[in-house]
Amino acid sequence: MNVVAADGVRVAAFVSLVVGLAAYGGIAGAVFFLVLGGTMVPRAVSAPAALDMTYSLTILVAAWAAVLDWYLAVPWLDVVVHAAATGLIAALVQFVLVRLGIASAVDAHLRFPRTAVTVMTAATGTTLALVWEFGEWYGHTFLDSRIQVGYDDTLGDLAAGMVGALVAGVLLGSGLLLRGARR
Repeated sequence: MNVVAADGVRVAAFVSLVVGLAAYGGIAGAVFFLVLGGTMVPRAVSAPAALDMTYSLTILVAAWAAVLDWYLAVPWLDVVVHAAATGLIAALVQFVLVRLGIASAVDAHLRFPRTAVTVMTAATGTTLALVWEFGEWYGHTFLDSRIQVGYDDTLGDLAAGMVGALVAGVLLGSGLLLRGARR
């Protein structure tokens, strides 16, 4: 994978914004606007190409799944996407925090640097999953009642997000997810 392929996903996100707004309305437009902005982050921080591509593609597919009601048609898809998206977002945030000097990389002089990265990434992802669920509730309550919420949905999404963030933390801690980071 390389940055050109990830740039192709960014182009697809822009096209999705235009199509989503024109064909599906303001809520879809807002979702794709967030996705487009989100796909710019790994490019701006020179994230590794594999992380850039998988993260960008995952959030774009997640948005289309919401707009096209794939989560209703394929009930298990919501849990899979929450796990994958939360893990990748947590990994990207951890990468950004390291780049900004706010968090330590695996090679830092800590007693258990791999564990520290794993815990930090898992905690970040869990927090972001919680914020997302608040956003879903807000969207359902104040913007569009078709946004799926409920006790079982929320707990399942949070559990999936936590697992995804933990897996991402383990992968970051092992150094597998950040190979090929661009400077």
